[in-house]
Order: sequence, then C-alpha cells, then structure tokens
Amino acid sequence: MSTDRLFRRLTLLPLLLLAGYFLLLLGSQTAFFDPADFLRQLGLADIRSAAMISLATATLSTGLAMLIGIPAAYALARYDFPGKRLVDTLIDLPMVLTPIALGTLILMAWNTPIGQGLERWGLTLPFTLAGVVVAQFTVVAAISVRLLKATFEQIEPRQEQVARLLGCNPFSCFWQVTLPLAKRGILAAVILTWARALGEFGATVMVAGTARGQTATLPGSIYLAMSAADLPRAVTLMVILISLALLVLFGLRLVAEGRR
Repeated sequence: MSTDRLFRRLTLLPLLLLAGYFLLLLGSQTAFFDPADFLRQLGLADIRSAAMISLATATLSTGLAMLIGIPAAYALARYDFPGKRLVDTLIDLPMVLTPIALGTLILMAWNTPIGQGLERWGLTLPFTLAGVVVAQFTVVAAISVRLLKATFEQIEPRQEQVARLLGCNPFSCFWQVTLPLAKRGILAAVILTWARALGEFGATVMVAGTARGQTATLPGSIYLAMSAADLPRAVTLMVILISLALLVLFGLRLVAEGRR
C-alpha cells in the first residue's frame, strides 16, 4: 500500500467514525418514533407554542446581536484604541462561561440599581419572554461579534480608502462599500447566531424558566418532557428542533458555496 493511500485512509477513518456516531444519535429516535403519534403531538397547543416562542425569540435575539455586533465588530477590526485587548477579551467571556453561569449573572445584574431602574421602566426579565430574548442575546452576542470581526478583517481597507478619496463620508462608505463586500459573511453570521439562539437552554431556563405556553422554548420543552418520562412528546420536539437545525445548516452551506 502506498503512503498516500495509507494517509488517506487514516484521515478518512476518524471522519467516518464521527459521522457514524452522529448518525447513531439521530437514528436512535426511530425506535421511539410513531408517525401517527407525531402528527397528534404536533396538534397540541403547547408544542406549537414552544416552536413559535423559539422561532420568535431566536429571531429577536439574533436581530439585536446583529444590530450591536456589526458596528462593534467593525470597530474591533479597524480601530486601535486604549484597552482594545481587554475589550476584545471581555466580549469573548460569554463563550467561555457556561450558559447556567451567564443566566445567574443576568439575574444578579437585575438586582443592581441599574437593573431595578430598567425594571421600573417595564423591562422585566424573570419568567418573561423578554428574559428569554436577553438570555439568548447574552449567549450569542460574543459569537456574532467574533464571526463578524473575522469577516471585516478579510476586507481590504484600501477599498474603503479609495471610496473616501472619491468623496464618500464614513457613513456612506460603510453602507455602500463595506457592507456589500461583507454581505455573505454577515449572512453566515446571522445563520449561525440564529441557530445557536434556537438551541439555547441553560441561560434561558435560569432567567425565564420553562412555563408551558409562556416561556418554554423547544429545548426547555424537551427537558420538561424527559423529566416527565414523556418520550413521544420529547421525540416530537427533538424532530422539530433537528429539522430546523438541518435547514439552517443547509442554508449555511449554500452561503459558503456562494462565497467561492
């Protein structure tokens, strides 16, 4: 056997093992999947509510993460300022802390004077949909900034400089030059951020709980179903979540292929 063929097989083997393991995880549901029961479960109000809450809150938290993340990531990619390394490190902190810890920090923050002031203005987090959105945003914001920063760093500053020389002000340069050049990277960041928000569980449970029909997302509802040993409900919820995840990942592949 040639060295090239041996190397090829030794690299393909771990790939096949990993793919096989994930297929085993996905295929394990077939032993508990009943199409008739699945369709019946889909008609239940709390399952439809969990799906709608997950889709709505993931979309809102992703939109908020993009609204803040795009200018923040651009600033990190383009500007040097005192304390930049510290700020860059601080923004990455949610990627290291567990979601449970982040949820705990959110609750603690809401007991400070600033948090109490926001609550007096009507922004109540515990056991509310606003709490779900804030928890998801806290988890995904760092991911979105990191992805967007990498996108902006790939754009040659010279292109922006040429636009400025031709008379563009900083705002029109960013809108007409930078964003169009970064659009595929931004779209990929949106997809990945939304997918992560959709699967968020730990921080959401700590802040908003898992009240059925009120704050229970798909991951939270899966936890409730498994706690009650309700496998048909858990399988239905997992099928919905996995289907959404596969659609998102497929969309990401299409975006990635379009960038080539």
